[in-house]
Amino acid sequence: MPDHYYTNEPTAAHDRKTWETTLRGQSFRFTSDAGVFAKGGVDFGSRTLIEAMDIPKEAQVLDVGCGYGPIGLAAARLASQGHVTMIDVNGRAVELARENAAANRISNVTVLQSDLFAALGDREFDVVLTNPPIRAGKETVHAIFEGAHARLKSGGALWIVIQKKQGAPSAKQKLETLFSQVEEVTKDKGYRIYKATK
Repeated sequence: MPDHYYTNEPTAAHDRKTWETTLRGQSFRFTSDAGVFAKGGVDFGSRTLIEAMDIPKEAQVLDVGCGYGPIGLAAARLASQGHVTMIDVNGRAVELARENAAANRISNVTVLQSDLFAALGDREFDVVLTNPPIRAGKETVHAIFEGAHARLKSGGALWIVIQKKQGAPSAKQKLETLFSQVEEVTKDKGYRIYKATK
């Protein structure tokens, strides 16, 4: 049974890959590895979210399930006078995200290994971002939505990317039970970007 990318400590043999890419008009260099989500390049869903997300310059941002870091690090460049906290249950992903922050000279980030929101205490955020781990199951995805709502400041927003065939309609229904406003910001190739405002 191969590891899932939401495993605490992947046992998959290392297979590191490094590449360069452009996100929001800026150049990034990423290294990823086996046992981590989308190890061969920035996946289409994350890229769609990155291109759509609205990050104020001074925002306090949380990236849930950060993987090796593309969403959170792109957000950190946008929140140039703010700070991004990046969390993931996967220890290998956390190490890669820290390595990628250093490689891209991005210092306004904190990367924590955390089972959902456990490592955050009672901190609050202006923006929460997630490409949720669909394969972890609906219960986990809904726990991310609930935890994001609890940790957002009033008027703050959760941005998510989810595929229609992987439960976008039910995800939107769940968001509408939690948030005062839920809008579909964009869609591309079956992916939906939702912005849920508290």
